[in-house]
Amino acid sequence: MADLYTLTEQTIAGLDVELVDVERAALGLLRITIDKPGGINIEDCEQVSRLLSRVFEVENIDYKRLEVGSPGVDRPLRTLADFKRFAGERVEVKLHTPIDNRKVFNGVLSIKDEQSNTFCLTFEVKKNETQVVEFVYEDVDKAKLDPVLDFKGKKK
Repeated sequence: MADLYTLTEQTIAGLDVELVDVERAALGLLRITIDKPGGINIEDCEQVSRLLSRVFEVENIDYKRLEVGSPGVDRPLRTLADFKRFAGERVEVKLHTPIDNRKVFNGVLSIKDEQSNTFCLTFEVKKNETQVVEFVYEDVDKAKLDPVLDFKGKKK
């Protein structure tokens, strides 16, 4: 899979998109997830799909169906660059080592120190009471965007 990820990343390097994930799913599905600042559109997906289809055929990559899409609103954060890019956004972070007997935190991500890759999450403990937890990038097990969605159209 690492070779497929690398091949995919190199293939789309000249386009204005970044590779988020490559996944092999059931029934020969090959799912490619892409993103870019401001979000992707259907034309981005079509362009990547056409390009990858040709390259995968030449490289003899076995798949039955290729799906190219957006990571969605709960986009995974996998790289240090992702953490820096999404500073100021609400995220969910699961750590390898617990802090105050917790491993999972939801809050607003900020950069404390770029040199040591130290980040902070600010979250509400009680109404009008916030807490800040610090962690280093290397201690992150999983992370994703965790936006608050309002489907009723009311302002909060």
